[in-house]
Amino acid sequence: MQEELNELPQRAKDKHKENKKFFQKLKKKPPRQLDRQMQEIHDQEFERTDCLKCANCCKTTGPLFTPRDIERISKHLKVKPRQFTEQYLRIDEDNDYVLQEVPCSFLAADNHCLIYEVRPKACSEFPHTDRKDFHKITNLTLKNVAICPAAFRIVEEMKKRIG
Repeated sequence: MQEELNELPQRAKDKHKENKKFFQKLKKKPPRQLDRQMQEIHDQEFERTDCLKCANCCKTTGPLFTPRDIERISKHLKVKPRQFTEQYLRIDEDNDYVLQEVPCSFLAADNHCLIYEVRPKACSEFPHTDRKDFHKITNLTLKNVAICPAAFRIVEEMKKRIG
C-alpha cells in the first residue's frame, strides 16, 4: 500500500491532462445514466478497497467543517463548540473551518477515526465519487485522484466505460 501511495501523486500528475479533458467533455454533455454508472463503479471499487489500510486522506488533507459538524462533534466530545474550534480548527483563505494541522488529530495509529460516528460530512462522503450530479464536482475529483488510490482507480474505470 505504501508504495502505491508514494507513486500516486506522480501517476495523478501524469494523467491530469487526460482526466481534465475527459471531465470537460463530461460537463458539456453528461451521459444519461452517469450517476447510476458512477454509483456502480464506486460500489465495485469499495468492495475491494479497505480504507483502514490507507487513510491517506486523513494523513494528508483536512476536511471542511460545517457549523453542523462543529456542533455535532463538540457535543460528542462534551466540549463547547468554541473550545473545539479553538483547539482543532482554523479559518482558511476561503473563510472555511479546516483542521489546524494534518494528519488529522482524530486519526488513531491503526488508521481508525476516533470520532467516526460523528465525523464531518466531508469525511463521510469522501472521495465523493458516488455523489449525485457527479459531473458538477469534477474539479474536486481531479484533486482527489492524487490523494485517494480508490478515486484514481474509479476515474480510470470510468474513462474505460464511458470513454
